Amino acid sequence: METRARPSLFGDIAHGLGFWTDRSAVHEAAAQGRALQLQQLIQGGAAVNIVAVDSITPLHEACIQGQTQCVRLLLDAGAQVDARNIDGSTPLCDACAAGSLECVKLLLEYGATVNPPLFTFSPLHEACMGGNSACVQLMIDKGALMEAHDCHFGTPLHVACARQHYDCAKVLLNAGANVNAAKLHETALHHAAKVKNARLIDLLVEFGGNAYARDNLGKKPISYTSAGSSAFLCLEFYEKTPLSLQQISRVALRRSLSTKPLKVISKLDLPNRIISFLSYNHPEVVEPDL
Repeated sequence: METRARPSLFGDIAHGLGFWTDRSAVHEAAAQGRALQLQQLIQGGAAVNIVAVDSITPLHEACIQGQTQCVRLLLDAGAQVDARNIDGSTPLCDACAAGSLECVKLLLEYGATVNPPLFTFSPLHEACMGGNSACVQLMIDKGALMEAHDCHFGTPLHVACARQHYDCAKVLLNAGANVNAAKLHETALHHAAKVKNARLIDLLVEFGGNAYARDNLGKKPISYTSAGSSAFLCLEFYEKTPLSLQQISRVALRRSLSTKPLKVISKLDLPNRIISFLSYNHPEVVEPDL
């Protein structure tokens, strides 16, 4: 995986993380997972917070490459866990982007900030962009804001749907993410329609996605599909077919529970079949036990 480009001229030097340099031996060892060499460099007095011209620290390099052993060596040697790159990314963002669950856990163990202040594209956004549902779940469990909003990408759910990461979208929705959150009036359902993903469309509508929502251009999700396609037929069905009372009740109940609905639902004094239905454990509609 190549390191991402950093488009600005400003970097972490302003935050006292190090000094400007070309890509150093510490950066190289961290990125390539050469733990023994990195340990020798650290023991020899090499600066672990040295900042390259692209504003990346060695810890960023190790995280974007998923080099867990090097991440631990750097953190033990005093690497700043919340160092910012030129685009504002922290090592936790890079570890989530790489889908490296072990690096994510390690950074959190060392106090990494789950919701960095004054930052738009959050670690949770990065996890959704990378498509690692385990990272998404872990970040949510650690308090990541599911409605964190980036001016370009929208919420993490927008990102998951735009990238067609079904499992990430389902984790977010099960955790209580707002299915109808809008970016310029554009919902996650618009994104699912644009990528022609009928499976995502089904999931979003099942969790209460509004098939009639219009974006800033006045278009409904179906407007972004091709007539006769599976995505078109799926949305056409939902536009013409009223939701069942069971489905309306399920969505209303989950919406009233806000975040962490699964934990609350599992404690309700209800028959197991209804608990399963409310928890979306299986797709078929069940009749309540009377």
